[in-house]
Parts: sequence; C-alpha cells; structure tokens
Amino acid sequence: MRRDVFQAIADPTRRDILMSLTKESRNVNALAKQFDMTRQAVSLHVKYLKECGVIVIEKQGRERYCSLELNKLSEISNWLEPFKELWEARFKKLDNLLEELKSKEK
Repeated sequence: MRRDVFQAIADPTRRDILMSLTKESRNVNALAKQFDMTRQAVSLHVKYLKECGVIVIEKQGRERYCSLELNKLSEISNWLEPFKELWEARFKKLDNLLEELKSKEK
C-alpha cells in the first residue's frame, strides 16, 4: 500500500509524534513515554510515519532515533498555501471594512 504525507497527519497520535520530533530526534522509548499507550502501539505509528516518508530512523548503537523529514513535510505547506492566501485576502477585506467603519464614526 502506498502511503502519503496526508495519511501521516490524519491521526492525532501521529501528529503529536511529529510535533514532539520538532524539538529533537528521539528514540521510540522516549516517544512512548509521552503517550498513554503501549510501546508497541507507538512503534506501529512510527512505522507508519516512516512508510509515509515524514520521518527517518537512524540506528545509533542499539537505539533507533526518529527525526523529521522536512522535505516531505513541505508537501503539506505547499498544499495549504492557496487556502492561506484565501484567508489572508478575506482578513484584509475585513481590516479594510473595519477601518472604513472607524473613519465614518469620526
């Protein structure tokens, strides 16, 4: 099954794992301590994130450290850009309307 970045962020636990990795690389045990679930369940989420290409896992001695794959995550930002532009335009119209109303009050 082919996985993509949007499947990675579809689950709240996976989003929390990704947010945790924004600070530093972590091993699966450290990630598992943050959640009220088994290490095995967290490992499955980590595996899913790796299959989606949003994290990489590097082996350091006996530990496996997870870190973000920022290039892959940029797909989300690129997809969201038109929506950001839409909302910025709407907020600008609202700002203009508010300024117009303030000037009419004076």
